[in-house]
Amino acid sequence: MADSSQNGKPSRASVGAVFGTGVAQGIALVTFPAAGAIFTSPLHYGLTNTQYGALFIPQAILAIASSLAGPKLASRLGAKTVFLCGLAANLVSMALLIASQFIAGDQSIAYPVLMVATSFMGLAFGLTVPVINTCAAAFFPQTADRALLTLNTLLGLGTALAPAFVAVFVGLGFWWGLPVLVAALCGGLLVFALPLAISAGPQADPKSSGGLPAVFPAFAAAAFLYGICETMNGNWASILMSNTLGNPATTASLALTIFWGTVTGGRLLFASIDRWVPESLAFRFLPLVIALSFFLIPLLPEKSALPGLAVFALAGLGCSAMLPLIISFGQKQMSTIAASVAGLLIAFYQLGYGIAAFGVGPLENLAGLALGRIFAFTAIPALALAVLVALLSRKK
Repeated sequence: MADSSQNGKPSRASVGAVFGTGVAQGIALVTFPAAGAIFTSPLHYGLTNTQYGALFIPQAILAIASSLAGPKLASRLGAKTVFLCGLAANLVSMALLIASQFIAGDQSIAYPVLMVATSFMGLAFGLTVPVINTCAAAFFPQTADRALLTLNTLLGLGTALAPAFVAVFVGLGFWWGLPVLVAALCGGLLVFALPLAISAGPQADPKSSGGLPAVFPAFAAAAFLYGICETMNGNWASILMSNTLGNPATTASLALTIFWGTVTGGRLLFASIDRWVPESLAFRFLPLVIALSFFLIPLLPEKSALPGLAVFALAGLGCSAMLPLIISFGQKQMSTIAASVAGLLIAFYQLGYGIAAFGVGPLENLAGLALGRIFAFTAIPALALAVLVALLSRKK
């Protein structure tokens, strides 16, 4: 995506649109998990953990489908069309979420509305995020790793702001102020981007490039495993802190804010110290930090906020640079389909997202596992991710 000037460099407007969308999409993506305590509260929607987790199934399905279709759509319709459609899907999702709070007492109506809302969120994420990742690397080809970390830092900033905004709006008495804010942000970006000359450059089709490279399954597996690890924290941290450990809703929101805040801070940190800490070293080290945090979660005491906040801060640091590094390493090692890498890997990330978002409810109900123990078992995919990325970081 580039609004190029005569010297071939992207204009400030196009760079601003891409990186600004990173913030907005981050807030939008976490709006539903940030409102998890609202959805499961008997005073509002009264959803069970299984119902809450099932909300994210259509989101994951639509995100996977749109991520995979994105490169082909961009080549046929243009990157600007894909980009604008993603912003429009965010608007529809937020409009449905706002409308649902007026019928929250009737699950037979409110729940299907929420399912459609998360479907549009998946569509928005799958259309928008691969495009802006591809564009960030294209804007700054000499420093693509740093550009991707910066973009995902802004995406992480948005994810950190969402639970903080929820806490503020809950305190003011109208939690639905967050989707109103997100709708305003996405609408503003939509209007801002309309006059821009947006192009993502040539879009490579894996079929026309001789098929997927042999290393692709390994990167897809890494994105999938990371999706599980991130989503356990991003979707279930507030539920664990409130429903399992008995902390107030404000503490639960704070835990989620701290998780996404350290995700953001970690991305900024690794983008700043890449001269002294090679990306390959961070790539190998961070999954071990994620695994450690999962081992610590079952040890958290009830009704004690500080230990839980500290563990989710550790988890956020572990998750921080993983996804942008998976994408940037993938683009380097699969240069023949570089323009398609972000969309393909995000599709597998969303597959992991869907499994972790939905799988907790059945594990609680059918296997009788407590939520804290499910967190502990998630250390297994984290350790598998550590082994996998250690091998990938050695490849030339």
